[in-house]
Amino acid sequence: MKDKLFGVLQRVGRSFMLPIAILPVAGLLLGIGQSLTNETMLSAYGLLGVMGPDTIPYAVLKVCGDCGNAVFGNLPLIFAIGVAVGMARAEKEVAALAGAIAFFIMHTAISAMISINGGAAAMREGATTSVLGITSLQMGVFGGIIVGLGVAALHNKFYKIRLPEALSFFGGTRFVPVISTVVFVFVGIIMYFIWPPIQDVMYAAGGLVSASGYFGTFIYGVMERALIPFGLHHVFYLPFWQTSLGGTMEIGGRMIDGAQNIFFAQLADPGTTHFAVSATRFMTGKFPLMIFGLPGAAFAMYRCAEPEKRKAVGGLLISAALTSMLTGITEPLEFTFLFVAPGLYVIHCVFAGAAYMLMHILNVCVGLTFSGGIIDMFLFGVLQGQAKTNWLMFIPVGLIYFTVYYFMFSFLIRKLDLKTPGREKEDKEIKLYTRADMAAEHQKEGEETDGSDLSALIAAGLGGKENIKDVDCCVTRLRCTIADPSKVNDRMLQKSGSRGIVKKGDGVQIIYGPMVTVIKSNLEDYLASSLSDRAAEAPRAPVAEEMPEVAAETVCMPVNGEAVELDEVEDEVFAEGMLGQGFAVRPSDGNVISPVDGTVTTVFNTKHAICITSGGGAEVLVHMGIDTVKLAGKYYHVKVESGMKVRKGDRIAEFDLEKIKQEGFFVTTPVVVSNSEEYTSITIENTGELDAGTKVLTLKK
Repeated sequence: MKDKLFGVLQRVGRSFMLPIAILPVAGLLLGIGQSLTNETMLSAYGLLGVMGPDTIPYAVLKVCGDCGNAVFGNLPLIFAIGVAVGMARAEKEVAALAGAIAFFIMHTAISAMISINGGAAAMREGATTSVLGITSLQMGVFGGIIVGLGVAALHNKFYKIRLPEALSFFGGTRFVPVISTVVFVFVGIIMYFIWPPIQDVMYAAGGLVSASGYFGTFIYGVMERALIPFGLHHVFYLPFWQTSLGGTMEIGGRMIDGAQNIFFAQLADPGTTHFAVSATRFMTGKFPLMIFGLPGAAFAMYRCAEPEKRKAVGGLLISAALTSMLTGITEPLEFTFLFVAPGLYVIHCVFAGAAYMLMHILNVCVGLTFSGGIIDMFLFGVLQGQAKTNWLMFIPVGLIYFTVYYFMFSFLIRKLDLKTPGREKEDKEIKLYTRADMAAEHQKEGEETDGSDLSALIAAGLGGKENIKDVDCCVTRLRCTIADPSKVNDRMLQKSGSRGIVKKGDGVQIIYGPMVTVIKSNLEDYLASSLSDRAAEAPRAPVAEEMPEVAAETVCMPVNGEAVELDEVEDEVFAEGMLGQGFAVRPSDGNVISPVDGTVTTVFNTKHAICITSGGGAEVLVHMGIDTVKLAGKYYHVKVESGMKVRKGDRIAEFDLEKIKQEGFFVTTPVVVSNSEEYTSITIENTGELDAGTKVLTLKK
């Protein structure tokens, strides 16, 4: 249960990255725009004449600021869509649409409930807000996250649903926005009753956090760093940044919830003389770590490297240190010493908490958008001026952090003989480590995903990790989208236990049977790990050369019409390939010809189906219509009999297309190879409107 919950939280944290990734760009626009259009700041720098109102630079910067604000002002909707997309297993564009619709539906339902029960005036002050013009509850990003998670759950459950024939138009992906709309009407009604108590709890929790003072800030900093290896730090800090848990403040006559929202509101307010440390306490501590502390650790690792390896190590560490300083992205450095010496990371977490606490004590009030690099420090610290931010105090603290990190890391690396980059064995690759390396290491220690060998074989058969664009499955088939079809190795895929392979364009379907869902999950885990990267770097065995290619057989269109894949057939038995792999035709007439050269082996008494065994041994079933066995031969005229030799193009049957339709039957004609398991690959070469006799399938043993 615990592992399952942890896995879910990790997926949620990863889904946050999509909307969070836009914050740096939006923050730059907002920071530059609102800073350089703030008349108080322009006056302080003597720039009113050049960049003040009614100037072109002012107009351009105003546009930038408003565009950035549009992102931060609509984060709930962005999270609703982003989380739905991030958590959806497939058909992510459908999840995005459903997320947007559900968001509007939920808030509209809440608005209606507010109106019915006396309006916003009847509720506690600050309980309501305007969400895209809709009067609703003040839910912040939690409203978007609730919608995103709910829609993703509905999407993953229903995006492949089959409805009765009369409602079939609304089946599959079309059902997701429909069910999301219905469900979130009721979610909105429920939220009207349960969210106000939750608000009260959050306000109370925010009060406790505020009252916790410097110690609370220290604990926050420790936790924020400690959760990074697990990918849960976004789940942790986001409520502090975007909800009342991070504080509440009245700015410009409006109640603002959330530390980051408070900072940006103060940034735009001309009356701000000093930013609120009660808000920036959850952000400012990153700057000493990113700009000074971790570069100090990098310098220590460089100095501790073997002299002959320092040149190679230096290039890696300088790049990683500069990335940390400029952007606040720290993964290569943090995961490197987490990988080789977890104890160092524990010390790092404690120093992170101390950095947050020191910035709080020194009243340094610099906000940020996403990270704690030089870019954010310049925009939201230096540019805002010492009076508003007290940013100069960050420099002595940063220099102390650089010194402490350098000497502490140097001592521990040498004392404990830690194998940091440049201190490895002679034959070991010099590299910095990432989250994927940590996952791979855990796998080697016994947490390896079951089926990794099989996954490696499948990935290699599909041309390697770099050739696999997307992975999905249905009931029996693993469905993969690939970059280069020529790299697919049919024989390797056959060794993976495949019952058949269907190829069409850049799509490859590998038939495994009901266990395919497990195979898909294992393959996705494998592709996400560094094991797949290592496999890609290793030389591939020339499997294709081990056995000579066998001449291919072909199966042609038996009737004029539209060739489609089997999964589009209106009958589940054919759609799931239970009778074999192949294709289907939506015929435009009733003249049926033999799709292969061979011998007629079976003519059904009801005349609706004919089996022909090709010269190469393919057992081809031509099934004229769906459920048409019930017609007992009516409207069918068969031209052949069992044992008769036929060639491609020979007339084998006729049927009355229109009369069969009038009887209420589908005339879709499946053409399947009933002994598909004897073939290594079954490739669909053509679909769409085709003439009878056109090649559709290629069979290889």
